[in-house]
Amino acid sequence: MKGTDGPPPGRSARPGAESEGPPSARSPRPGAAPLADRLVAAAYTAGWAVVRHVPERLAAWFFRVLADRLWRRRGKSVRRLETNLARVVGGDPGDQAVRDLSRAGMRSYFRYWMESFRFTAYTRERILGDTRATGGEHIFDNLARGRGVVVALPHMGNYDFAGAWLVYMGHPFTTVAERLKPESLFERFVAYRERLGMEVLPLTAKGGGSAMAFGTLAKRLREGRPVCLPAERDLTASGVEVEFFGARTRMVAGPALLAIQTGAALLPAVLWFEGNGWGIRIHEEIPVPPEGTRQEKVAVMTQAVADIFEKGIAEHPEDWHMLQRLWLDDLEPRPEAGS
Repeated sequence: MKGTDGPPPGRSARPGAESEGPPSARSPRPGAAPLADRLVAAAYTAGWAVVRHVPERLAAWFFRVLADRLWRRRGKSVRRLETNLARVVGGDPGDQAVRDLSRAGMRSYFRYWMESFRFTAYTRERILGDTRATGGEHIFDNLARGRGVVVALPHMGNYDFAGAWLVYMGHPFTTVAERLKPESLFERFVAYRERLGMEVLPLTAKGGGSAMAFGTLAKRLREGRPVCLPAERDLTASGVEVEFFGARTRMVAGPALLAIQTGAALLPAVLWFEGNGWGIRIHEEIPVPPEGTRQEKVAVMTQAVADIFEKGIAEHPEDWHMLQRLWLDDLEPRPEAGS
């Protein structure tokens, strides 16, 4: 059920952040990806090619070692994770309890990548047998009546395997993906998720601008099909302000807008790791308010999604993979005009 965000460790180099080096590194030929982007793409390619052939126990041990090594270095991503987790548990980022939780969080995050790289080694029977799902009837009953569903979820557990579970239950779905750099890496992620049985729509066109994903999502919902979207982070101006763990942030408006426009059921879900398997809880439908403007209805519904996410994250904080800024008061202030 992975959607809009690309992988945090695979972010491309900042535009214009060229380092000293040979001309080929400073000024790539027209149409060529920057060297840093090509190295990132090569690393992911190697992961998919190699890790799937490694026995699961050995791969799990190796990725735990990697997670612990990065955790001990306490780089920017780990510090951001600790700041976010401190809000969840009501502590200070420097508290030992938060440090211990961030270590578990990094192990959970690296488990996601280990499982993703080894996906072809997991059988349909394994994923169905080791997934404990509750509330699945909220999806299946609506689909049986020909009504589309929008499953909104945070970045928790293994969202791709949750998507595989839904596909193996007989319900292929549509999601969206942010276009990554280089293009070859984006194409690999799309191909990976399509192998899981997802229809993946790019958020932006290859040459820039909108890819008109919203219209296609609405069409799928009107056809009575499922759509799955990540929904707990949208710091753009189009995001909907909500209260989340006692502070303000912005979340994605799309799930509520799609439910209002198409009549689909909006179903929040939370995910977590459970032993060697996976946990999924699909919550009851968030109804469209009977009164108010479209903007007011979206605000009410998105806050309801945030409340459910908050409860699920509080129950499984180590499986929330938020290594980026989330709350508005954590954002760096923009420079004033003319400064």
